[in-house]
Amino acid sequence: MRIAGLAVLLLLTPALYGLNISITGKEAGIELTPEYNRTYYGCMTFAGSAALELNGRYTTRGSFSVLAAGKAYEVNTAAGFRMKLLRNLPLYVYLSYIFNTIPDYETHSHTILPLIGFRGKYAGITLGHNFRFTVFFDEPAIFEPILAAEAYVNFYNTEKFRIGLRAANFNDLAAGNFGAYYLSLNSTLGITRWLSLRNDMEFYQTGSVGLSANFYGMAYKAGVVFKW
Repeated sequence: MRIAGLAVLLLLTPALYGLNISITGKEAGIELTPEYNRTYYGCMTFAGSAALELNGRYTTRGSFSVLAAGKAYEVNTAAGFRMKLLRNLPLYVYLSYIFNTIPDYETHSHTILPLIGFRGKYAGITLGHNFRFTVFFDEPAIFEPILAAEAYVNFYNTEKFRIGLRAANFNDLAAGNFGAYYLSLNSTLGITRWLSLRNDMEFYQTGSVGLSANFYGMAYKAGVVFKW
């Protein structure tokens, strides 16, 4: 799992210096998400994440979330790696593993998500493929190869404040059909050098019909991020 992998990496930190590898950034965050959707009506999600940057070029990241809606709940975990291909150009490759489960329904999925993306200060795009295996009860796993895409624009972006729009059919902890897309208005406000606040207003659709107009859900995400 993602957190376990990050813990191992932290334990090996003293050895990294002997390999001429230096830690250039550390980050940890928590997030609370009240949500309304057509499956659970009202529900709440708690999420946490951590990331470690090496040599200003390589980043490993771990995250988890628990969604609670009455007696029903969902658990999601993920582990990922990102590498900057060129030092002077924001071109990246990603590889993520995502595990999603709904224990009450004996349903879970495993997703491998390789991506390549250009992530500029004011706009960016990421493309890849979602290789997902889904298991329902004791049935054989269903394999689904699905296109993964993301695009964003930032209207304003400084060290203290950023605001922008994002559209995608995946996030850190979920990757769905091409018709299962997210549209969010997001912002980050820097309080100090080490602490920032994040807010997202997100609308999403989980239907299987591409760009379906049927309303599915909306969520407000509020979180804090620590960097050191």
